Amino acid sequence: MTDKTLDLGRGPILPLLLRMSWPSMAAMLSMALYNLMDTLWLARTSHQAVAALTVSLPIQMIIGAVGIGTGVGAGSYAARMFGAGDIEAARKTAGQVFLLTFLFGILLIAVTLANPDGMLRIFGATGDILPLGRSYLTIIICSSPCLLFLMMANNLLRAEGRPNQSMYVILVFAAIGAVLDPLLIRGWGPVPAMGIRGAAYSAVISQSAAGLLSLYFLSLRTSRYRLDWSIMRPDPAILRSIFQTGLPSIIMNFVIGFVIIVYNHALVPFGDEALATLGMCFRVNGLVMMILFGVGHGVMPMVGFSAGARSYDRLIETVRVATRFSVILAVASFLLIEILAPQVLSLFSTDPRLTEMAVPALRIFVSAMVIIAPALVWINMFIGLGKGTTAMWLMFVRDMLLLVPLLIFLPPFFGVSGVWMAQPLSSVVAFFIIRRRALREIRSFREAAAV
Repeated sequence: MTDKTLDLGRGPILPLLLRMSWPSMAAMLSMALYNLMDTLWLARTSHQAVAALTVSLPIQMIIGAVGIGTGVGAGSYAARMFGAGDIEAARKTAGQVFLLTFLFGILLIAVTLANPDGMLRIFGATGDILPLGRSYLTIIICSSPCLLFLMMANNLLRAEGRPNQSMYVILVFAAIGAVLDPLLIRGWGPVPAMGIRGAAYSAVISQSAAGLLSLYFLSLRTSRYRLDWSIMRPDPAILRSIFQTGLPSIIMNFVIGFVIIVYNHALVPFGDEALATLGMCFRVNGLVMMILFGVGHGVMPMVGFSAGARSYDRLIETVRVATRFSVILAVASFLLIEILAPQVLSLFSTDPRLTEMAVPALRIFVSAMVIIAPALVWINMFIGLGKGTTAMWLMFVRDMLLLVPLLIFLPPFFGVSGVWMAQPLSSVVAFFIIRRRALREIRSFREAAAV
């Protein structure tokens, strides 16, 4: 399972973007499918189990915030170092990631296990959902170091131009989880049915296997990182650079976790069915969003490499091609979901009350997908350039200044439909703000290329 290192500075952009993006898209799509199947199997036990999974999402977003944010910072720095020809600095970046994994992982485990019920109440758990959420949370948190490492390592593999290896890691994660989910949730033969606890055990095993595979890839002699003990000593300069770019992404993902908490509390008055509907909408929408994130992940190292090599014309063309490609994907996905929403949601539940709420909710939820697609490319452009603070503020405007107020003020007037409307309305306004800032950045590179 080796792959040839891609030269990010040469060749036609669209084929290179596809080669950089498709492994990430395939991997993230498989991850989204695994999450979808996870929810589907739990839905067949009870809609309360899906609601419990939904209220546990914030802790997963917190883990994702730390893992993805730190990984983004490390990947951006490593890509720029590769572009500038400083291989040793890129190697040391991998060592810092290894250290940070265990530091953050142990901290997350300690904080979560100290008071899981209190944490779940903050997340929006009530009544019958609380014990189910506790069963899931206290198990899944134990594999957080492995999950953190595979998130961080994936960014390093893409920065090196080895997207296939990053894909293999996620595929292993998703494949193991897909096999274990029905086995542990529903039971089979000598294996007892464990319900939501089975879903948690499945996640722990699959995350641990994927984390070990990530470690193997970074330790290979064919890898330019060649992970070993000599590069694991703390390097303040590299850590500062990682968090200068990555901290905004960490904050961004923490904000998303906070938004999910607001979603949960906004839906509490409408019952467990509303929380279960939110979980299903997140999973189905996540299928498409993972594809779009895959394009963004392909853009980041290409933009970072071009900036490091001062190839500004190529940088601009990369963003243009990626934007068009992501819009095409979003349009096709939007049409499919709008048409097939009843059929897709019927896979989760045959409860007519739940389906009656979920079908219009999903159609409203994905209605702004076409304008979210280019906005994600532009956000990833800023991250790839090492301008994580700019990306953070743009996302902060959408999520905190637009989405959260809408989640608070729309439900009293529009009922549960107001909760579903908040996402597309905030995305429309945010699109024009992000577009204006991105065009200004592109204009500056166009002027630099003309000098």
